[in-house]
Amino acid sequence: MSRRSVVPARRGVYAWYFDEVPPGVPTEGCRVGEFGTLLYVGIAPKAPPANGARPSKQHLRQRVGYHFGGNAYGSTLRLTLGCHLAEQLGIELRRVGSGTRLTFTKTGEDRLSKWMGAHARVAFTLDDEPWKLEHELIQREVLPLNIADNAHSPYYLSLRTLRNEHKRRARELPVAS
Repeated sequence: MSRRSVVPARRGVYAWYFDEVPPGVPTEGCRVGEFGTLLYVGIAPKAPPANGARPSKQHLRQRVGYHFGGNAYGSTLRLTLGCHLAEQLGIELRRVGSGTRLTFTKTGEDRLSKWMGAHARVAFTLDDEPWKLEHELIQREVLPLNIADNAHSPYYLSLRTLRNEHKRRARELPVAS
C-alpha cells in the first residue's frame, strides 16, 4: 500500500479479493468479481468492549495497511495466508523476539507482502458501527478465510487445524534470529 493511500482514516468494513486463490482454499459459493474472489472481510475499529473499557480508535487505513505490511502476529489474515502459501513461497511460521510472538520472520513476511501486493485487492465501505455489517456479511457470504463468527463455514475446522499445525510446529523450533 502506498504512502498516499485512498483508504480513509475512518471507521468501516474492508473486503479482500484475490486474483490468485491460495492453495487449498475452497471457493465454491464465494463471490467473484472483476477484482477476483472475495475470501475475507474485516473491520476497523473492532466492536467496543462490553465491560466499559476504552474502545479502539483504529481506522480503516491503519488496519488495511497493517494487513498489507505488518506481520502474522498482528494480522489473522496474514497468518492464514502464510499458512496456505508456506510451501509456495518457501516461508515458515517461527517464534521471534522473546519467543512468544509467531511470524514468518522478516524475509517470510516480505515474501508474503510481495505476494499480497501482486494478488490481493481491497474494497471498503464506511460505517460507524462496522461490527454489525461484518456480522451480517459473515452470515450471508461464503468467506473461507474468516474465523471469528464463521463456525458455520464448511472450511472453518480445516482452517483452524491448518493454523494450529503451523503454530505447533513453530513452537517446537528454536526462536528465529
